[in-house]
Amino acid sequence: MPKGALLNCDGVLAVLAAEGQRLRALGVRRIAVFGSISRGEATEVSDLDLLVELDRKSFDAYMDVKEFLEDRFGCSVDLVLADGIKPRLRPIILREAVYAPGL
Repeated sequence: MPKGALLNCDGVLAVLAAEGQRLRALGVRRIAVFGSISRGEATEVSDLDLLVELDRKSFDAYMDVKEFLEDRFGCSVDLVLADGIKPRLRPIILREAVYAPGL
């Protein structure tokens, strides 16, 4: 997707599903869209908020996934680890989360 393109939830989920094999190879168990994109409130300057569960919990594994997604979507990705959500934000994020099919 070109930089500055307006992302929508269905489009992001379609790309995530299409990249499922690569994401699984990077250690992704599950991945979901949340935030402004899942709510349909994204603007041209919105980042992409993704909730992820990883097989390997290391900085390198996290950065590999983040860099792959930023390259693929052409925008900043806020990658949140599912087991690292702040307790006060957990209910909000989980309520907004839309999981990619097949992951």
